[in-house]
Amino acid sequence: MDLKPTSKIVKKVLSTMISDESIFNLTSKWNTQNGTEIQLKELKGKTLVMVMIYTTCKAACPRLTADMRNIDAKIPSELKEGVEFVLVSIDPENDTPERLKEFAEENFLTDKNWTLLQGTESGVREFANVLAVKYKQISPLDFSHSNIISVFNPNGELVHQQEGLGVDNKETITKIIETIKTY
Repeated sequence: MDLKPTSKIVKKVLSTMISDESIFNLTSKWNTQNGTEIQLKELKGKTLVMVMIYTTCKAACPRLTADMRNIDAKIPSELKEGVEFVLVSIDPENDTPERLKEFAEENFLTDKNWTLLQGTESGVREFANVLAVKYKQISPLDFSHSNIISVFNPNGELVHQQEGLGVDNKETITKIIETIKTY
């Protein structure tokens, strides 16, 4: 029997394990832009590219959303099945599933590999802490926040972060492709 780390048997066993560093250990519930309630572990099995935004943002979030679309456009079509792009709202009060759906349509994020999430205040705070994303509400519809795109392997472990707006995303794309091919 072939037991090299690249064998299908070993990959299958490893894919069922969740390490202590996995975001899939978080038990908070989230609403998608389609109104479905999920837990993060339901995203298991794909390379995840995640960013925290809010839909009323006029400055950084449109740029982060464009950066995510740009990354998506540079993933080869034969690898698209292995990646999920996830936008997590830091404004659960205003970013309802209905608003997230409108935002997805306005920003051309309607392919099946795009998920937008609304959580509870505590769930959002917990997730932000895991990502090292800092945010603070500065008015009813405005937040100050970090600009970080995070890449997770299919087991929910952080493998890469890109910080900044409109930065060269070549390293991020390379890491996503490498992660898809590894799992």
